[in-house]
Amino acid sequence: MTEDSQILDITGFLKLILEALKVTGIEYLIGGAIAEWAWGEPRATQDLDIVINLPVESIGKFSKELEKRDMLVPADIILDAMIEERADIPLSAIHLYSGLKADIYLMRDGDMLRQSAFERRVLVDYGMPIGNVYVHSPEDLILYKLSYLGLSGQPKHARDIAAILRARKNELDMIYIEKWITQLGLDAIWKEILDSII
Repeated sequence: MTEDSQILDITGFLKLILEALKVTGIEYLIGGAIAEWAWGEPRATQDLDIVINLPVESIGKFSKELEKRDMLVPADIILDAMIEERADIPLSAIHLYSGLKADIYLMRDGDMLRQSAFERRVLVDYGMPIGNVYVHSPEDLILYKLSYLGLSGQPKHARDIAAILRARKNELDMIYIEKWITQLGLDAIWKEILDSII
């Protein structure tokens, strides 16, 4: 354990994850509250949401790079997650000394929304100490937060969506959003959100 790991905060934890991804050459995008910082309004978080496009041949190296940074995600667990036909359950990378957690979602064949979101990711400069980070576009962040709102009912997702709509209303590709909302069956939740901010 290093002295720094005792005082690790969410930005320091994000840097550790980004370092591991950079060393292994793995493409990624960040979602959740960190992406919200770019498009809506900052809010506190103890978790990171990350999508990675992980080649099978990079699994071992990625696992070792996480371990060097005090996160234990064994290669066999990653491989099992890649080959299993299962629900979209993330891998958890928990920092051993701070308790901070990254939910790591794997790109999967047939997940058209995630593939679209990955193609539309945006490089955002968060300034020091984070720097440039690939994040969900505001449109895709809205879609994922709508999906999570439908599943969990957690009001933070509704607040996040409303914040993006207020901050970026005239910049959003509403045709893209509404196409996916129809495909995902989220029309009723979307209408509730829109009605709540008018």
